[in-house]
Amino acid sequence: MNAHVIADDAEALTVAAALAEEFRPGASARDAGRRLPRAEVDRLSASGLLAVTVPAAHGGAEVSRETLAEVFRLLATADASLAQIPQNHFVYANVIERQGNEEQRTFFYAELLAGRRLGNAQSEAGTRHVQDIRTRLEPLPDGSYVLNGVKHYATGALYADWIPVLARAAGNDDLHVACVPRDAPGLTVLDDWDGMGQRTTASGTVRLVDVRVPADRVLPHHLTFEGPQLHGAVAQLLHAAIDTGIAGGALAEAAAFVRTKSRPWFESGFETAAEDPLLVQRFGELAVRVRASEALLREAARTVDRAHAGLTDDSAAEASIAVAVAKAHAADTAVEVTSALFEVAGTRSALDSLNLHRYWRDARTHTLHDPVRWKIQHIGRYVLGGVRPPRHGLL
Repeated sequence: MNAHVIADDAEALTVAAALAEEFRPGASARDAGRRLPRAEVDRLSASGLLAVTVPAAHGGAEVSRETLAEVFRLLATADASLAQIPQNHFVYANVIERQGNEEQRTFFYAELLAGRRLGNAQSEAGTRHVQDIRTRLEPLPDGSYVLNGVKHYATGALYADWIPVLARAAGNDDLHVACVPRDAPGLTVLDDWDGMGQRTTASGTVRLVDVRVPADRVLPHHLTFEGPQLHGAVAQLLHAAIDTGIAGGALAEAAAFVRTKSRPWFESGFETAAEDPLLVQRFGELAVRVRASEALLREAARTVDRAHAGLTDDSAAEASIAVAVAKAHAADTAVEVTSALFEVAGTRSALDSLNLHRYWRDARTHTLHDPVRWKIQHIGRYVLGGVRPPRHGLL
């Protein structure tokens, strides 16, 4: 694949906005028919957007986290599934940046600049909690490794060129990331995702049976959490951007529907629904919610950028808390706005053929990724006692 190489932040935002407009018209039909967006994902790769965090020293744009969050927000206004697919791509690009050696970074950055995609194989079903990883990375006499395990919720794996696999090392249980080619012998990706929302993310199952991995494709992920880190903050920032984008897209859809299709309630005395002062009031309230989420997202991203420029325990904690605030607000906003769409648009908006419920299904599904109630707990402890949040991939 010959991918365009984006030059800077401004170009990244221009390309993202153009792709969002390109993807928007087909989003409902893709969702309704669960048509996997292979062509659209290829367009993302060819556009160069998937390589925008590659460091300048390796030929990339090295965009800010603020720009990256805005890219995801823009894409999510058009299609929440398409925005979700590359989320783990950037999470594991961040792992490569932090834990890869120079040879590994050089190799994988060239892959990203060429338009190749990273998927994910990390979560496992049937475990007591999300941090339980049973997939094993066993050493072989020749210095390579072998992987065995089953992964679920493997968003992006079906579309990936490389699948980063989260596994425990035999002997010491340290977490590692093993980067496996999508076509590696013994690796199978099953398209068995049946979620009510984000239908085309293909967040299915990855099976690994005696998959061989060279030593130079293994990264010591456990080291990520031994000092101050932004791994969790960046991952959660992108989730917050998706929620914010879903809310913005739903609000715009609701406004267009009310302007062009909704009938005014007879008691209002107005000729059009858009003149109804009660609807005007509700749209104002929803707009305040969306704009607040957008502002919190920008502030969180800027806090992450500042922490990246001078990473300490304190700056990392401040970044995680800022992102937690943005994520908690965006999750609530996304669910409220996508539900209110029907309240303001009226009975006709509930027709299944219009598929406006995809916004609510996407929001309700995506906001289940990790519980907001725990983010609120960490925020409260930080405000009251200066207690730094724990170091893990969800903060």
